[in-house]
Amino acid sequence: MNIVFGPEQLPELRRKIRQQAERDSRVLAELVGQARELAPDVRPIRPRAATAVALTATDGGNNAVAFNPFSLQIVRVVDSQGKELFLDVVSPGTDIGELSRQHLAERTVLGRLMTELGVTELRALCPMMTGRSNRWVQDYRDLCEWATLYDLVCHHDFAADTLVVRDGLLRTPIFAHGTLAGIGQLMRAAIERQGRENRRRVWVVGLAKKTKVLDHYRLAMSLAGIFDHGMPCFVPVPGRMQASVYQSQDSLRDRDDGTASGNIGQMYFVRFGARSGDPIWTADLLAWQAADAQAVFGHLQADAAAGFPVPFYPFSLQQADAHSRVADLDVEIIEDSLVNAVRDLVGQDKAHIVDALRLTTDVAARRYA
Repeated sequence: MNIVFGPEQLPELRRKIRQQAERDSRVLAELVGQARELAPDVRPIRPRAATAVALTATDGGNNAVAFNPFSLQIVRVVDSQGKELFLDVVSPGTDIGELSRQHLAERTVLGRLMTELGVTELRALCPMMTGRSNRWVQDYRDLCEWATLYDLVCHHDFAADTLVVRDGLLRTPIFAHGTLAGIGQLMRAAIERQGRENRRRVWVVGLAKKTKVLDHYRLAMSLAGIFDHGMPCFVPVPGRMQASVYQSQDSLRDRDDGTASGNIGQMYFVRFGARSGDPIWTADLLAWQAADAQAVFGHLQADAAAGFPVPFYPFSLQQADAHSRVADLDVEIIEDSLVNAVRDLVGQDKAHIVDALRLTTDVAARRYA
């Protein structure tokens, strides 16, 4: 139920809000001071040209299937060309041990990652993969996306210098301690091998539209005017600025000694437009590719200049997102497949019960959508 303030309550509410804002003015002043310290490190972006490959994931939660008695989740990863890179269907009731064996036996991208990391159980990758909480399905989706990124970088020969773009930062709390660092080391070896054998340069960048760190400093950076240069630009985000945001997830922030267990990236704020009002995003470069920041953001800026419908956001990521969305016809096909599977399961003599239940479920979904 929505809480509605009565007219007699609004003056007191406004007074308390203003009072608290005045108390927090010192905090804002400190944030502005920290933002001003970034100014000497702001660099303009010089556009370059390269192939950009973006990948993104979707799951059953995006499909809005009305009749779903088993809470099935469709896990699917596609790239910016619409090519399907991974597909699976799971539910909270899936046997995770059997799922682990299936990936290893079928040599899927996730099974190959497990093999190359030397693990035989998904729970060795992600402690949440025990089945004790239904949250594991979401973590499984993230594992599949990371495995697809890993496979693309490590087991694909590129025809040109290529920028691989992940929808999200290069840091996550889902992996067991040290696992993400191991993935980063294998990716580094593969990228260096590409350079030696094929004379191809491959970069990996993660980009996020919204992050806690950017939310924390957005107003302060605007007040400090650090990006008021009339051109696209970027700046590294120091670990000390991340620390106040990642207090409960310390492993996610950048560390000078490179020991963060949930992070293989180095964080930047980046603006691909030239005007002060253009959007600022948060990006992660592979930490050991930080010296190539100018090249990476130059390639990404050329891609973002064509961004549509979101302005100055990489077009390749927007294409991947569009391809990952499940259209109405596909949703109907998914639901028909599910209904037929349930009808076969319950038997012909009770199939009419499933049909009736689907009908009432569809009517309710339309009525209360």
